[in-house]
Parts: sequence; structure tokens; C-alpha cells
Amino acid sequence: MSSPHKTIVRALITEKGTGMRERGNMYIFHVARDANKIEIKKAIETIFSVHVSSVRTMNVPGKMKRMGKFFGYRPDWKKAIVALNEGETIDLFEQV
Repeated sequence: MSSPHKTIVRALITEKGTGMRERGNMYIFHVARDANKIEIKKAIETIFSVHVSSVRTMNVPGKMKRMGKFFGYRPDWKKAIVALNEGETIDLFEQV
């Protein structure tokens, strides 16, 4: 990937993610589907100026949705769970 901002699509803020952030200092991001763990780690460290200890990724399949009598699928996407070193936080999540 060329830019860290193209690798990280957006931050995910959910109840489960909030619990992970409070207990384990982990953050959840929606990332580009072709990004690997090394690119995700470099992008997070570049954008937020923190040190990443581990990255876990998962591919999320798109759900089948229906509009009237027609069926379709939402697009597949990739999720990354990023763990930071002790004592570091990402200020973006603390403002919410």
C-alpha cells in the first residue's frame, strides 16, 4: 500500500471494542482488504505515533441483504485488532 491513510479505512467503535480498549489496550480498525499485518502496524504507528505490540486480522464476509424481492450481498471487508504497548493510548478513541 502506498499511503497509511489508504491502509486504515476507519476506526470501529462498538461495545465489544470499548471493553477491549479498557481491559486490554486493544483497538479495532476497518482496514484495506489487501493490507497485511506489517503494513497495518506501520500505518498505525505512523498515523497515531504509538508503538504496536501485536496485530490480529480477520476477513469479515458480507451479509446477504434483501430489497423487496431482490437479494444481494454487502461487500466483504477486513478487520484488524491492534494491541498497543503498556501506557500508550490513541487519543481519537478517548474523545468519543
